[in-house]
Amino acid sequence: MHIGQMDITSAKCVINSISRFIHLVSCQTLKPMPLQKNCNTMVGVLRCLKPVLDNVVDCEIPLDDNLYKECEELDVHVNKAREFVEKWSPKMSRIHSVLQSGELLIKLQNTSLRICHTIDISPKLTSSASVLDNLQHHIQELQCLEKEPTTVYIEEVLRNQKEDTKLSYEHLREIIELLKLTSNQELLKESIAVEKERLNAEVNKTKGELDEFNQIVNLVCDLRDHVMKTKCPEVKSGVSVPTYFRCPLSLELMLDPVIVASGQTYERQSIQTWLDNGLNVCPKTHQRLTHTNLIPNYTVKAMITNWCEEKNVELPNNSKQSNSTQSSPPTDHLLHQDFDRVCSFGSSHSSNSNSKSSLQTGNAFEKQKGDNSSRVSSESNRCENGETEKFEQQSLVPSCSHSRKFGDFPTVPQEQFQSPGSKNSTVENEHKYNNNNNIVITSHSKDDARPASNSESDKLITTSHVSKLIEDLQSQSNETQAAAAEELRLLTKFNMENRIIVGQCGAIMHLLPLLYSEMKITQEHAVTAILNLSINEDNKTLIMEAGAIEPLIYVLKTGNNGAKENSAAALFSLSVPENNKAKIGRSGAIKALVELLASGTLRGKKDAATALFNLSIFHDNKARMVQAGAVKFLAMLLDPADGMVDKAVALLANLSTIPEGQVEIVREGGIPLLVELVESGSHRGKENAASILLQLSLHSRRFCTLVLQEGAVPPIVALSQFGTPRAKEKAQQLLSHFRSQRTEAPGRGKS
Repeated sequence: MHIGQMDITSAKCVINSISRFIHLVSCQTLKPMPLQKNCNTMVGVLRCLKPVLDNVVDCEIPLDDNLYKECEELDVHVNKAREFVEKWSPKMSRIHSVLQSGELLIKLQNTSLRICHTIDISPKLTSSASVLDNLQHHIQELQCLEKEPTTVYIEEVLRNQKEDTKLSYEHLREIIELLKLTSNQELLKESIAVEKERLNAEVNKTKGELDEFNQIVNLVCDLRDHVMKTKCPEVKSGVSVPTYFRCPLSLELMLDPVIVASGQTYERQSIQTWLDNGLNVCPKTHQRLTHTNLIPNYTVKAMITNWCEEKNVELPNNSKQSNSTQSSPPTDHLLHQDFDRVCSFGSSHSSNSNSKSSLQTGNAFEKQKGDNSSRVSSESNRCENGETEKFEQQSLVPSCSHSRKFGDFPTVPQEQFQSPGSKNSTVENEHKYNNNNNIVITSHSKDDARPASNSESDKLITTSHVSKLIEDLQSQSNETQAAAAEELRLLTKFNMENRIIVGQCGAIMHLLPLLYSEMKITQEHAVTAILNLSINEDNKTLIMEAGAIEPLIYVLKTGNNGAKENSAAALFSLSVPENNKAKIGRSGAIKALVELLASGTLRGKKDAATALFNLSIFHDNKARMVQAGAVKFLAMLLDPADGMVDKAVALLANLSTIPEGQVEIVREGGIPLLVELVESGSHRGKENAASILLQLSLHSRRFCTLVLQEGAVPPIVALSQFGTPRAKEKAQQLLSHFRSQRTEAPGRGKS
């Protein structure tokens, strides 16, 4: 056979494949409508092409090289489409199935068009005018076929995710409607299906497919968030369930709330269904779960019970909680705690660049006859007690590898589910799925030294009242401005609904100018109100869009002690979303925070360290911190007398992952302090100190020698035997490296 000409067998094969596919689709009509429509459109494409190929076979003219290859390619695509239809089951992800079918449809359409155009320019295959007319008609039909709308909406949302642009609520609504995910149960099934398929891709190590599933998981999270915001179930006529009492997974009122290893709270039945499907990640934060124990969240259950009693809502008998052991609200346990704030950082591990919001953990709940706990953008929590407007967080759960998370409520006894050393272990966190490892800190922070007035902080604000306060914020009278800012501060101190209402009414853009006020008390009230508002996720976006970073930096430089502390805390709250970390880092805020770390009050230093730690999760910010001189002041804070050893060493552990940080740590005399910390520090301090020494030793033979000269071996040996699991791991890696260094040294044998 002449080169460039092939047998028509390939055309016959693809015709046979087309016939089989058309027959298969006609026999299966139980798919969700968007998927069925894509399959029907594929059949339409192939039905257009089949007469064209039949004519080619009838002509019995050998195919040229191009047409032969196109037919072979089409045959591959048709068989893939057939395999897809055969393997599809209702348990599979609807979103992924629609995307797959849409992709196959485009491939079939493009290949069919190329075949038609190739035939069109071949005079042998279009010998008659009727054949040519039919061919032109088929080409026109193929060109007119359009993508199924659901596929278009899904692709658009995924593109917005990738480009980090604002999602279209209209597209999210259309996806929910078209895929019949309108019931919470169906959305839960889709969540489970997507995560199972993502897990399979991860096990099979199919990189491209895993990336696609990570995007789809993020999309499902966006769909759940959209439903949570737009569809509020009613337990009785006119009584809607507050979002903070709804399970993030089932989206229903929680009757039996439980805490999982990530610190998130879910309804027991929904999270158990999730776990029973073999899923070992937190549905909300996507971090690995170190265990599958479900710890009753008595605090949330009591809050829901109280809310139901207030609203006269009947719950099933088995969901009611006896209050015989808790005669007072959960907040009463907190009201008389020492006001000095404790800020405990997570375990050290290198945190890579571009990690997605590693603080997105903890389901916070803000209401309980005074909204005793608050949500930080549904990510990280500072639970508020009677005197606090800043976040208090306690690590309530053991963590797994690579980052630390926040827990939910300080009133839940930690000993119920903390194993020895669990505070010092780490968790793998991927907020909107990513492959990077982060370290996160927990921060305990309190604000006013005076109790809050329940009458002021508990009442629900009205939009008309907010409008009046906004007018007062713009008054020429300093006293009127101060009074309005203070009232907004108090009204947003505990009440989540108030934060939402105040944000939606546009108060933020009128509060920000007051951060430049020469009246220090006005400045403090305004910055604290901004902090309170930033706890709400939507308000974070509004605050950033209003240009809050520059005025917050101004407060850091000029405010009184309270204003500086709350400005630092506000920057911490705003830095939770990943893209904000980069914006804040580029703004000059890091230098101002380092200055507060150097010269602020103890509380100010702790708030600065908290904000800096969170910002350091974004890789580029580490170098900025080193350049701003943070290492020098952190080394000074390794003195136990300052009460900030654990916080300082945790931030140093993060900075030690870049060469500039390693050099500065050694230059500031950090090695002797770190060796001493390994010997006599807290569990967390020892773990982070060992991590830093490992970074120094691995990256420089000279630094390794300095570590050895400080007598590090005995405490490292002790740590390898008696430390936390992660501390043992770091210590053993250090000892192994020490041995390898001795082996490589000239004139020395193996140890």
